[in-house]
Amino acid sequence: MDAPPSRLIRWLQIGEDERALAAEAIWDCVACQTCSARCPQEVDCASVMDALRQISFMHGTVPPGRTRTVAFQQAFLDNIRRNGRLNELELTASFKLRAFRHDHAITPLFQDASLAPQLRKRGKLHLKGERARDRAVLARIFDKCTGGAA
Repeated sequence: MDAPPSRLIRWLQIGEDERALAAEAIWDCVACQTCSARCPQEVDCASVMDALRQISFMHGTVPPGRTRTVAFQQAFLDNIRRNGRLNELELTASFKLRAFRHDHAITPLFQDASLAPQLRKRGKLHLKGERARDRAVLARIFDKCTGGAA
């Protein structure tokens, strides 16, 4: 990472928002929550990183090499919004289509299809995803988090 989470938080505290948004660290973060768990000030650093990525996306300042990260995040959230639970096949298809639109050479649509039978045999790939029963609660959660924006 070009800047550890503590430095990003400090930049935000002193008003250097653009510097924090320009950091590669927000795109390198894998949301493992380690920084949040270890923060002596109990700052949820991982959520700050996520918020910085979202702000960068909303401002159209995502670095060109990070469009696949955004494509995956959008596909994942859309999948959860629709189902309330992760539907792996739908997530994979949605991500591949989004990424394929941005970079035809890097993400061939059926690149990983040969892995499906082995994953299915091991019980790691479910053909039919489950949906959450109380979709109204799910809708309220997303409305609260996104301010009603889909």
